[in-house]
Formats: sequence, C-alpha cells, structure tokens
Amino acid sequence: MLLKTSLRSFFAHKGRMILSLIAVVLSVAFVSGTLVFSNTATSTFDRLFASTASDISVQQDPPKLNGKVVHDGKVRTVPVETVQKVAALPGVKSVVGQVFTESATLVDPATNKAVGPTTGAPTLTGNWAESPRNSVEITSGRAPQGDGQIMLDADTAKKSGLALGSPLRVIATSGTYEFTISGIVTFKTTNPGAALAFLDTATAQKDLLGSTAYTSVEAYGDGSRTNEQLKAEALGAFGGGYQVKTAEEQKADSNADVGSFLNFMKYAMLGFALISLLVGGFLIINTFSMLVAQRTREIGLLRALGGSRRQVNQSVLVEALILGVLGSTLGLGAGLGLAEGLIQLMKAVGMNLSGSELQIGLNVPLAAYGVGIVITVLAAWIPARRASRIAPMAALRDHGTPSEAKANRIRTVVGLALTGGGAALLVAAASVDKAGTGGMLLGLGVVLTLVGFVVLGPLLATTVVRVLGAALPKLFGPSGRLAQRNAMRSPRRTGATAAALMIGLALVIGASVFTSSAVESINSQVDESVGADYIIAGGNAGLTTDMIKAVAATPGMAHVTTQSGVDAVFTTPDGVTTETEVAAVSPTFTEDFKIPVLSGTTDSLRQGAISVGQDFATEHHLAVGDRIAVDYGQGRTQSLPVGVIVKKGNSLFDGGYFATVDTVAKAVPVADQPPAGVAFGKAAQGADVARTLTALEESVKAYPQLTVKDQAGYKELVQSQFNQLLYMIYGLLGLAIVVAILGVVNTLALSVVERTREIGLLRAIGLSRRQLRRMIRLESVVIALFGAVLGTGLGLAWGITSQKVLASNGLATLAVPVTTIVATLLASVLIGLFAALVPAFRAGRMNVLAAIATD
Repeated sequence: MLLKTSLRSFFAHKGRMILSLIAVVLSVAFVSGTLVFSNTATSTFDRLFASTASDISVQQDPPKLNGKVVHDGKVRTVPVETVQKVAALPGVKSVVGQVFTESATLVDPATNKAVGPTTGAPTLTGNWAESPRNSVEITSGRAPQGDGQIMLDADTAKKSGLALGSPLRVIATSGTYEFTISGIVTFKTTNPGAALAFLDTATAQKDLLGSTAYTSVEAYGDGSRTNEQLKAEALGAFGGGYQVKTAEEQKADSNADVGSFLNFMKYAMLGFALISLLVGGFLIINTFSMLVAQRTREIGLLRALGGSRRQVNQSVLVEALILGVLGSTLGLGAGLGLAEGLIQLMKAVGMNLSGSELQIGLNVPLAAYGVGIVITVLAAWIPARRASRIAPMAALRDHGTPSEAKANRIRTVVGLALTGGGAALLVAAASVDKAGTGGMLLGLGVVLTLVGFVVLGPLLATTVVRVLGAALPKLFGPSGRLAQRNAMRSPRRTGATAAALMIGLALVIGASVFTSSAVESINSQVDESVGADYIIAGGNAGLTTDMIKAVAATPGMAHVTTQSGVDAVFTTPDGVTTETEVAAVSPTFTEDFKIPVLSGTTDSLRQGAISVGQDFATEHHLAVGDRIAVDYGQGRTQSLPVGVIVKKGNSLFDGGYFATVDTVAKAVPVADQPPAGVAFGKAAQGADVARTLTALEESVKAYPQLTVKDQAGYKELVQSQFNQLLYMIYGLLGLAIVVAILGVVNTLALSVVERTREIGLLRAIGLSRRQLRRMIRLESVVIALFGAVLGTGLGLAWGITSQKVLASNGLATLAVPVTTIVATLLASVLIGLFAALVPAFRAGRMNVLAAIATD
C-alpha cells in the first residue's frame, strides 16, 4: 500500500520531479565521472610502467642530505663497464645501457619554436637501444645512425608538424646540435604526455653527457631468480655508490610522479561535486516541500483512513528514494560520458588515455548510488517530517502545516548564533599574525557563515525582497506589485531557492577578491622592490652558461644577475635543524632588488653574510651577527653570519635565504651548483629600455625555451597565471550555478501549479497574459537578485578576510573587483529572466475557466 501510494504520487508529479532529477544526475555524474577517469588513468599507467620496467635498474646513487636527494641539476652516470658487470651476474639474461636526460630542449629550426611540452610532462632525450620491454616501436623510417640523425615520437611529431627528413635542433647543456629525423616511434600503450627523442648511443653519450657513460643499466632476468634476488646480487657486486631498483620499485616511483597530478584533478573535481550536491540539496528540499504543500488534503485523507505519521513520513521518503535511485542510475551513465570527455581533454594536452577501456571499479557504483540516494533522502527528510505532523482534520480543511512561530524563533536564534560565530571567527582570522592559525579560523568562519546565512535565508527574504522589489510597483504596475508579494509570500521557499544561487556566487566573488588582491600585491611589490629591467626565465632545464653569456652580450645591457637554489640544512644557535634552500645570487642582486630590511645591511651579502626572514629570525632568536651552520651535503659545510633580517610581507623575499654565488662557492664549487633558474637584466644608464628589450629577445632567439619579459610583461604573465586559475574555478562552479538555475525554474514551475486557481482569478478580473508572464519573470528576477546580494556579501567577507590573513605573507594590497561584482549582479538578472521562460510561458497558456475551477 505504501509503495503503491508513493509510486502513484511520484509518477503523477513526474513533470515536477524532472528538474530535481537533473540536479541529482549532474551531481552523481561529476562524482562517478571523476572516479572512472581516475581509475582509468591509474590503470593505464600501471600497465605502461609494468610492461616497460626492467627487472632491475642500476644507477649512480645520488647525493643525499638528511636522507633526501640533493637536486643539483647534474646528470648521474655509471661507467660503461657496468654493463659487463651486470651481465655477468647470475640470473641475468640481457642488459641494456641507457642514456636519458630531461635537460635537453628540442627545437624546430623552421619555426624556431620549442618542440614538446614546455611545462608539466618532460622532454626525454636519449639513446635508441633495443630492449625486451621497449615502451615504443619504430613505425616509420629507421633507427638513428651517426651524428646527424634523430628519432621522434609520433605524437610530438604530429603536433609540431614534423616528419621524416625534417630538421630538428637539440639544445643541451653542452651545446646546440643539428639533426635530421630518420624515424618515428609510436607508444605501444599510452603516451604519458612526454616528448621522446632518440639518438644513437655514441652520439647521445657525446652530446648529452660529454662522456662515454650511461645514465642507467637495465637488466632482464632469465626467470631463475626473483627481482629481489637480482637486486641483492647487484648490490653485492657493486657495493657503495650505486642504487638498484626492482621493477616494482621503478613502477612505484613512476606512479608517484603521475599520481600527484591525477590526485590534484581528482580531489579538485570531487570538491566541486560536493558543492553541486549541496546546491542540489536545496532544490530537492524545495521540490518536496512544495509537493507536500500541494498534497495537504491527500495527506489528510490518508491520515483519516488510518495512516500513521510514520507511514506518511515513509511515503514521502520512498518517493525521494525512487528519485535518488533513478537519478543515481542516470548519473552513473552520464558519468561515463564525462569520464570519456576528460580522457579526450587529456589527449588534447598530450596524455593519450584509451576511452575504450574505461575502468569501472566497485568504488564507482558505490559512490554514485551512495551519494545520489543519501543526498536525496536527507534533503527530503525535512519536508517528510513536516508532512507527517499535519493533523488529519487540519489537512482536510486545507489549513496546511501547523503554526511555525516556534520554528521561526528557533531558526532565528540558531541562524544568528551561527552567523555571529562565523563573523567573529572571520574577524579573529583577519587579526592574527600567523597565516596558519588565520587559515584555520577562516575555514571554520566560512562554514559557519555559510550555514548561518542558509538558516537565516527565509527570515532575511521578507526584508531584503521588500527592498529589492520596492521599485517594481512603480515601474511595472500590478505585475510588479504581485511579483514582489509572491516572492515574499513563502519566505522559506524563497530563501531555499536563493541559497542555491548564493553559494555559487559567494565562491565566485570570494575567489575574485583573492586573485585580484594577489595580482595587485605582486604588481605593487614588483614596482617597489625590483630594479631590474628584464626577467629571463629558463624553463624546465634552467639557464646554461651560453644563455647567460648571450644575455650579458646584448647591446645596452649593463649587467646580468642570476639566481639558483642550492639544497641545504641549517643548524641555528638554538640547536634546531631546518631543511631549506639557499638562493645563490650574483653580487649585483642588491643593485637589482630593494630588499625590505628589518635590521642589518644588504651590503653584508657581498661580504659573505646570509639573509634570513623575519619569522625565521624570531622563531630561532637570531640577530644580525649570529652564525648559522650550513650543510650542503657530501661533506660540504660552512658557517655564515646573519647579515640581513628581511622584513616580512613581500612575497619576493619571504621564506628566502639569500647569499652570493661567491659565498656559497667557498663550500660548493660553482661548477657543482645547480644551473640558474632565472636571470635579471639591467639596462645600461642612458640606454633605451624598450630597444634593449628587442635586442635581448634577438640575442636569445636561438633559445626559444626562454621567457623574456620586461617589468610590465612580467606583471601580465603573473596576472595571466592567476586568471587561468580563476577561469578554472569559474568553469567548475558553473555546474553549481546551473543547478541553482534549475532550482529557480523548479520553484517557479511548482508555484505556478500551486497558484493555478489564483492565476485564473487574476486573469478573470483583467490581468492580461503579458502582465501575467511579466509578473512571473519579475518574481524570478527578485529571487535571483536576493541570492546574488547574499552571495556577494558572503563572497566579499570571505575574500577580504583571506587577504587580511595573508597580508603579512605578501598579499598586502586589497583589491575588490567592482567590475566582476557588477557583472555578477547583472548576470543574476539574466539568470532570473532565463529561469522564468518556461514557467511564464505555461502560466500564460493556462485556460482561465479551467484554472478557476481547479480545486
């Protein structure tokens, strides 16, 4: 009986359920699609690494500092005789000597543009050697032979418009070399996004390493020993100075490199799926609240015939369960489509995953049905509980739910407590000195203010809507007056509808304030602190000596300042050790940058001192003149005096420890220091800065991997990077806003049905169809604006607090994006108009006599 009643009610209102169904489908699709994509990508890379890893790989043991590998930019090699030693080990069937480096750059001479990825995935250049588990195979042409030949992978060749016979330039740390493409190779499984280029072994050793050595020796067993046994044999034969990794260890290392990127995508998308679920919950609550209100008399009859409160409650929940199961099923199917779309997106950026092998693990349906059913049933529980409390006689008289005066008082107290507590936390977050503490307070404040506004929404609706709609009667006459009153008629419904839009817009405004403040702060810091005229970035491999010489030789250039990071461990006088990095800079660094000094002098850096930040000095009780023991590993140590304590609040210097190259060279020879990652150029006095920039670009034209900017160009680059992040946030939050629009459409559509008799009476006393449609459109606009106003207020509070929390860490300038806020409010009007199109059209077509006769 209960199931039959629920099914009949569900299908009787299937038109009213469809928008709620869409919200569930979208939310579940986002969750299931993300998990399917993640499973597929992980499985694909597992197969790639498992099918290509050697049984054991022998490499030089890299230098370590406190157990961590020291990143000095050097290529580690093993002698050629290592191949014979490994081949002689018992259980080894075949051995391959490999040469591979990530420091070389491929350039198309015809366009003078870099070939392959410039960020993210690496460009790997090495030797071609046949092995039992090659990741690629030659599909056209032949293997390289001699100095002038090179092979390229098919994906990179296709993207760059290269083919057999095309010239290709290789810029290595040792020099620049010209080649002709002799062959094309294709990945057997998937291309993880890297660019691959192969030389013959002798050429690779000479051009890439400058010696007859290998970067690793790969061994394949004959099956008589396990990989662990092979590893033990190799370690016993070689002793210290070498590291040996089994296939399983190689696979784990490779998965860790790829996993960080995949996990970022996975958790970011799941985070926005959670936002979509939250927004969809308001839509479902509204839907069932209105359906319960429209079925008041039906519920009364059920109660009068003996139905218990529990049965009425269960009847509504069963409808929600049906909606959740159906939405989860459809959402799971849509999630497969979303996963395929993500795979195609990865193909566009060079990661060739296979959409024909989607991996649907048990976690996918469990998450899909768990999320869809739980969120739907929970959202329907409130109106179900309210329905079960309707007294039978009151329902039969169509008196609706009991008085809500007590509920409103409780709502007011709870809402004010949550909002007040959240506001207090935001104020406290903006007042603390430590960003970590402020961040925790900010996060808690965001949650409490959001929940507080949601709870207070129905109570705010009456006042705010009255203000927002004050001009409607004067501008639109009866239609405007009716629209204002309709929006105020059911504050709970208006509040819940607006809350969905409020969440999306609050996040948009908050993110906009944060990114605008970050861009303005960095621009301000560049203006105040950077005296250099040009910034030259070296890409993945850094700046070689030839590149720096080319920059320095540019006509009109006064000098060049370089900066590189040298891994180190500090031991302060309090006995505490800190793993960090020393920024080894040219002596001209103090000329090109105005360091904000708290104490000491910048001239001390030229005299062998080191700079430390204000927070570090405070934490370890350091003063100018105190000495820090610096350990660079490999027995290279020195004791440096503190010459400058840098005042915090400038992101260009915060967290940095600066010492000159010459100072660091007393412990670590310049040749053993990592290559400079960035260089700064200063135009000579009297030189034309713009003309010198043109000359500089010409000087480094042979190195297309370099980025050359003046100060204005650098600011634009920083802004574009923040804009990319912001646009990604906008795109993902678009899903929440779409669901919010569905909520407005659903509310209006159900309210039109609810007010059928009233609409018929209005038409009978003279309200035209045009006025009726206008009334519904204006009601929709007022609701959307109500949500936008609340969202703007919340977003501004969150964004401003974020800036205050990070003010001492470089985010010193507050920038409120007025244009974005105005555009958001205007977009809300358009959202309201768009959402009202279908409900207004249906209301206008309603038959007057039939509407009046509706019970």
